[in-house]
Order: sequence, then structure tokens, then C-alpha cells
Amino acid sequence: MQTKKGQSIEDASMKMIEEEIGSHSYNEKEWPIVRRIIHSTADFDFADKNKIIFHKDAIESGMKALKNGCSIVVDVNGVIGGLNKQNPKDFGNEIVCNISKSEIMELAKKEGKTRSQVSMRIAKSEIDGGIVAIGNAPTALQEVIKMVKEGIVKPALIIGIPVGFICAAESKEELSKLDEAPFITNLGRKGGSSSASAIINAIFKLIQAESAS
Repeated sequence: MQTKKGQSIEDASMKMIEEEIGSHSYNEKEWPIVRRIIHSTADFDFADKNKIIFHKDAIESGMKALKNGCSIVVDVNGVIGGLNKQNPKDFGNEIVCNISKSEIMELAKKEGKTRSQVSMRIAKSEIDGGIVAIGNAPTALQEVIKMVKEGIVKPALIIGIPVGFICAAESKEELSKLDEAPFITNLGRKGGSSSASAIINAIFKLIQAESAS
């Protein structure tokens, strides 16, 4: 629960973002998500050269899945750290992060893959019909895309916003061309765990606003 002081700081920050951005091309549901990413990163490039890209069904599919208590599969614990913990409790969403499990390392060595790849593959039952949020590992995103194309999973939403220099921009470009599942991604190398969790937090806020109206 946000304190009165905390809420006033957040409101002032959002107003500042609105003033500095000015006009933009995002619609009434996309913009609160982009704005929250900017709020969490202080990086206006997410509305400019590293802009957020939305699949046409992304927001509605994500909202519906979260309301129905879907699982949220993440690539690293950093994404969990940025989440508002009350929201998953309210809607019964299980948060899944397999990256630190001991068996993941052994399996990754055996199969010649990264831990991130293996952690996604073993979460296929939670990913199918759920939301997968990747903020750190491009190989995790590539593995999810591969699983979708193989017909193994059909996520309600893929949040693919990994940060980095090796394959980060390329994995997001591949996601932006995916027809089989809704996605939210962005252009270029920027991204990160805080951006991924900000997207989930923003979608929960849209659900709450919808319920209140």
C-alpha cells in the first residue's frame, strides 16, 4: 500500500514525465505502461529511439490473464524485486523464477545451453496461458520464441525487454515479428528487469482502473 507521501512523489513524477514528453503516439492504455517504464528508469528513450512496441492484443490479453490468476514466469529474481507484491496476491498469480535452482545448472551443462534457456523450457506448463516477463536474458527470450514456434506453449503475453549488447536487440526484433502470441517489447539494447516489472505493475493498474470505473 502506497503512503500518502509516496503517492504525492509518484504523482509529481508522472506529471513531470507528461510535461517533458509532450505529444506522443501511444493510446490511452499503452501510454500508462510506457510512462511507468520511464518512471522506473528515468529514461525517456523508451518513448523515442528505444520505443516500446505493442502487439495489438497485448494489453487486453495480459489484463485478462492476470485477472484470471495466470502464472507470471520471469527470467531473473530482479524482475520479482520490482513487482508490487500485493497485486499477485490479490489475483492469485504464482510468480515463477527457476534460474537459481541447482538442477538448472546441471541441465544447462548437459544440454550445452544457458541457464536462462533451460529455466524457460522447464516452465512450459506455467508459460502456456501465462505471462512471461524477460528483462535480462536474451537467450531466455529466444527460447520462449522457439517454444512458441514449436507449438509447445501459447503465452497470453510475452514481455520481452532484455538489456544488453549480445543478441538483446536481435531477440526483441525477432519477437516483434512473432504472429503466434501477443507481446510487448522495444527497440534496441535498452531494457532491464525494472522495465519488465514496470510493465506488469502498469497492467495491474489498468485492471484496477477498469474495476473502479
